[in-house]
Amino acid sequence: MSRILALKILNPILFLLIIFQIISGLNPLIVPYQVHQWVGIVIAVGILLHLTLNWMWIRTNILRWR
Repeated sequence: MSRILALKILNPILFLLIIFQIISGLNPLIVPYQVHQWVGIVIAVGILLHLTLNWMWIRTNILRWR
């Protein structure tokens, strides 16, 4: 799978998971707390994967000061 295709799949999933976290955090009666915790862990792993896939862009544009 190419890096671009992986990002096209990963980015919308992360977006939906973050929206889910916001909604379940604001109204804990909708979703059990354990589900909220596990989705948070999945988001953290997804963010690490997102950063890994975008590392060359980060180095080029953000860490340019070197």
